[in-house]
Amino acid sequence: MSKRPAPLPGSVLVIALRYIGDVLLTTPLAHALKQRDPSCQVDMLVFEGTQGILQNNPDLREVITVAQRPDRDAQIALIKRLWRRYDLVLVTLPGDRPHLYGWAASRNRLGFVPASAGQAWWKRLLLKKSLVLDSVMHRVAEGERLGQLMDLVDVRTVVPPTARMQPADWAERLRPHSPAGQDFDPAQAYAIVHPSPRWRYKQWHVEGWHALMNDLVARGMRIVLSGGPGQEESAYLDQLTAALPAHAKDAIIRVQGVLSLGELADLMHGAAIYIGPDTATTHLAAACNTPTVALYGPTDPRVWGPWPATGLDVDWQKAQAEQHRGKVILIQNPSLPCMPCQQEGCERHRGSRSDCLDTLPASEVLDAVQRLMHVSAGKHA
Repeated sequence: MSKRPAPLPGSVLVIALRYIGDVLLTTPLAHALKQRDPSCQVDMLVFEGTQGILQNNPDLREVITVAQRPDRDAQIALIKRLWRRYDLVLVTLPGDRPHLYGWAASRNRLGFVPASAGQAWWKRLLLKKSLVLDSVMHRVAEGERLGQLMDLVDVRTVVPPTARMQPADWAERLRPHSPAGQDFDPAQAYAIVHPSPRWRYKQWHVEGWHALMNDLVARGMRIVLSGGPGQEESAYLDQLTAALPAHAKDAIIRVQGVLSLGELADLMHGAAIYIGPDTATTHLAAACNTPTVALYGPTDPRVWGPWPATGLDVDWQKAQAEQHRGKVILIQNPSLPCMPCQQEGCERHRGSRSDCLDTLPASEVLDAVQRLMHVSAGKHA
């Protein structure tokens, strides 16, 4: 007889205190818990500003937020709120604060500790079972390791957010952002282009984005131009669009800072193609099963590559000119032996250039877009 898995606790808190993309890649844990036992109540603790990636997540009862740098009073208030509220806590990161909050929230905790023995000993003492975080394992696969401590299966399904938008809703929703007299029609082929990562060192060059957008317009496509709400990202998109010819500008619907992540995910489900650098939005496109071309530079895809909606049957490799997984093509520039360095660009700060992206030819990206669109169209013909 096969061993029956142990029953799940009645309530579980998943702690994921990192950036938006990291939170998205943690959703397989909540999904696996609910698949195993629908009566299990799952909450997530995340940083303020990242909770949008969990919009209307069907696996979660509640999303709790905390500031990235809370003051003493906020820390105490959160600990009081969490105090012994849960039957189990999953600490998905080895940092100090996740372990502190986990200790407050439950007597029963599973999670990750750092590889360094000097930082790990007290965290091991706080955990019923611990795992050492692997520096070259994909974050979804790491979550799968954590799930195995509870005999969970299929800890590989990334769950995107949703605003529950319908195709008929989009013309009115996007009218204020569409060129005059050109309502958005989701039945017409459109591409979602997200040029602006959070930090400069993940940017592709302006000439490449110009070539890409002109090529998409030449194919008769509308372009939904996405980006974060920050002033630097806004200025960057202004720079990209200023030099485009008038007919290309007329094909662009700029939704930077306009749509919630749930709305953007709903729009992605109907897009013919998505193109973007290493950002949470690129992870979101892959999770939505949108044909995705991802431009990677310093980031190691073995750890942070997009996770296709159908799962990652073959791991991403550290450095190849092109890798194809599901509906995702990942482009790199392996002509530079230092790539991927897992550093913040060539100058080692977030505002740095990255030679691997600054010299990535536009022709390689355009070729990947053409082939991915052709393959995706053939599968749905």
